[in-house]
Amino acid sequence: MRRILFSLSALAFFCTDLAAQTDKTGGWYIYFGNIKPKESKFSIDVEAQYRNHNLGGDLQQLLLRSGIKYNFAPNFNATAGYAYVLTEAEDTPDNPVRENRAYQEGVLSQNASRLFFRHRFRYEQRWVEGRDFNTRYRYCLFLDVPLNKPSMVKNAAYIALYNEIFINGMKTDDTRNIFDRDRIYLGAGYKFADNFALQLGWMNQMLETSNKSQVMISLHHRLDI
Repeated sequence: MRRILFSLSALAFFCTDLAAQTDKTGGWYIYFGNIKPKESKFSIDVEAQYRNHNLGGDLQQLLLRSGIKYNFAPNFNATAGYAYVLTEAEDTPDNPVRENRAYQEGVLSQNASRLFFRHRFRYEQRWVEGRDFNTRYRYCLFLDVPLNKPSMVKNAAYIALYNEIFINGMKTDDTRNIFDRDRIYLGAGYKFADNFALQLGWMNQMLETSNKSQVMISLHHRLDI
């Protein structure tokens, strides 16, 4: 247990120290929810992300997303849904830009001993205010590694990693490059219950000509009704 607390404390210190080193570090605060009726293969995903240019107070993006999920098998599900995104410029003026987005995705889960993998394939259709319509392909590889339990169950402390690449579906006057961005993430979490976890991590987002680090705090919750 001491090793677990030390690992989580070390990650928290790393994220805090990283933020102190640069004023370009952002803060993302996220809720991931899933509402699942009992005895049903259908469920509803709900998500809210409050993203800041800094650690708090200067809004970068507000993202609200929801979708209908269907579990085809214990290790495979598919979702179709909608997202609303409000993006603001750093400091002032905010110059808000609104986006409406439809998406479809499939998630394949697999594990090898204590390594729990998820492959997420997502396709998006994007209507961004003042820009040409475009689509985007995303692939994310997630890895969760429980530290004190053999699987991701109640009271499990775990390390979480992922890498996600974004590819634009077409070139337009507003989108000249096929590559959009890449995100790499390292975090640690704790499952307070089988359906509730808290996660703290660091993510670096790499664009074509720049990159930016984010401190991330996320809640992961499943509500069975």
